[in-house]
Amino acid sequence: MLFKKKGALCAEQITDLYKQSFIKCEQPFTDNQIQPASMDLRLSKKCWEVEASFLPGKKASVRQKLSKLKTKEIDLGTFKTLRKGKIYIIQIQEELSLPTDTSAVANAKSSTGRLDILTRLISDNSSCFDHVRKGYKGRIYVEIAPISFSITIKEGLALNQLRFRNEQQIMTDRQLEKLNAKFSIVDNLTQIDNGITISVDLKARGNKPIGFKARENCPAINLTKLNFYKVETFWERLFSKKGCITLSPGAFYILRSREYVNIPPSTAAEMVPYEVKMGEFRVHYAGFFDPGFGFTSSKQDKRSKAVLEIRCHETPFILQDSQIIGKLIYETLARRPHATYGELIGSNYQGQTLKLSKHFENWQ
Repeated sequence: MLFKKKGALCAEQITDLYKQSFIKCEQPFTDNQIQPASMDLRLSKKCWEVEASFLPGKKASVRQKLSKLKTKEIDLGTFKTLRKGKIYIIQIQEELSLPTDTSAVANAKSSTGRLDILTRLISDNSSCFDHVRKGYKGRIYVEIAPISFSITIKEGLALNQLRFRNEQQIMTDRQLEKLNAKFSIVDNLTQIDNGITISVDLKARGNKPIGFKARENCPAINLTKLNFYKVETFWERLFSKKGCITLSPGAFYILRSREYVNIPPSTAAEMVPYEVKMGEFRVHYAGFFDPGFGFTSSKQDKRSKAVLEIRCHETPFILQDSQIIGKLIYETLARRPHATYGELIGSNYQGQTLKLSKHFENWQ
């Protein structure tokens, strides 16, 4: 076993994997590529437009599938626009040669999810997205499907991130109760129910919006331009006097949680849908919260709400204020990172309430 204690690996342990050549890179790590418990995955020049999404299955590589499904090859050495409604496969700069006791799981970065970009990791000989099996050796790829907006990208950008585990250690409700006694991670103990339940905030606040709905027929968004685009060009502001909204099938919404999210430094968390049978909608594209996100101590108040990326399926659905919509599953780290989210590194969403991606001007 490479790491003595079980759990999700922290930044320093991920760096150790790189130093010992379990992670190989076309370019050296950048200063902010390693987050407290995850690693950003950078796009290479190699991109293919494909006719349909796919998984290689246990007996094929991604390249073997691409030879049959690709419709166009794209060089990301210069800026290229990926059109909404199309599907692309991009090779990642990082290559893996994992230890036999270490696996990995991927998720979209926060900004990627808030732009309604479906982003999923694919590895060779695999039958599922976003999971890399223990001991995997080979290239990894990302499937990108812009849904609401076309996007302009080039090599070196990171749209998703990878987390490493030598074994997942999900916290039980009893452990969450103890964590809450120490760090006050919930407002009400009734939130602890096979994880921590999260509800939606649709309470009217005068002339301030309760959320945003993506507009149609928008220009492409260049992902290297930060604090640049005007909100009104891409988003419709949502208001609600009665504390509810009707979700339209196929539309994309940015909302916020009623609760503040608090991730103590020795833990990480992932948001999952509360109950699929409660409503056919997607609640979160990114879903991962690094150690220290929203963490409040006696010295500092970084309280942060979860931004909810909502897509409704099939039929219109009425969403009401305080309706339970998701659940936070906490897991323990194999080791506490030296720096947590919001410390020393670029953390764009610490202290957030209702916030669009970092590419838009401040709407408030």
